[in-house]
Amino acid sequence: MLSTSFAQALPVFTQGLLLCFSLIVAIGAQNAFVLRQGLRREHVLPVVAFCALADATLITAGVLGMAQAVSRHPALAQGMALAGAAFLAWYGWQALQRARHTSQLQAADGGPGLSRGAAMAQVAAFTLLNPHVYLDTVMLMGSIGAQHPAGLQAWFIAGSSIASLVWFTGLGFGARWLAPLFARPRAWQVLDALIGLTMWTLSLMLLRLALRGA
Repeated sequence: MLSTSFAQALPVFTQGLLLCFSLIVAIGAQNAFVLRQGLRREHVLPVVAFCALADATLITAGVLGMAQAVSRHPALAQGMALAGAAFLAWYGWQALQRARHTSQLQAADGGPGLSRGAAMAQVAAFTLLNPHVYLDTVMLMGSIGAQHPAGLQAWFIAGSSIASLVWFTGLGFGARWLAPLFARPRAWQVLDALIGLTMWTLSLMLLRLALRGA
């Protein structure tokens, strides 16, 4: 029984892990700020903790909220799955297009230091005032996580939350070692190509789920 439950949970956990990694690893203000704080070694722990906790909270709210909507309107599940598959396919295409061009993530290491309050206010603004964070976590991840049975939704949330925690922890505390890598355009091209292929794979999986429920 334990092995059967683990066999069912592992793909769901992995889906949440890969999806969150694919969405979170991007050149943006939040990642640049975390990298900056890591380079300066200023308030890294609270900044990393805020980013990871915010993601976990929004993903959980999205999955549970979407699950309630699906339970009240069963036909909504297929529509959400199809919409999610379409969005993932589009997102994957965008990532593959980015892979054709050079880009890099740089964080300015100069300027005055920030107090803890100022650092937390800035990371909160970069995180919560970005409309894409709600589209990614609440809507997209929520709709995909809600497709799984109630007993497996926690595994999807766990995989997603761990991906966020690992990413921000590595970015903040490993900034000294990761900054040269992130400043290399070639590294982002390879990463965007992997993200695009991952998104297309997840899109096909979600499309198959939607058609199976038709």
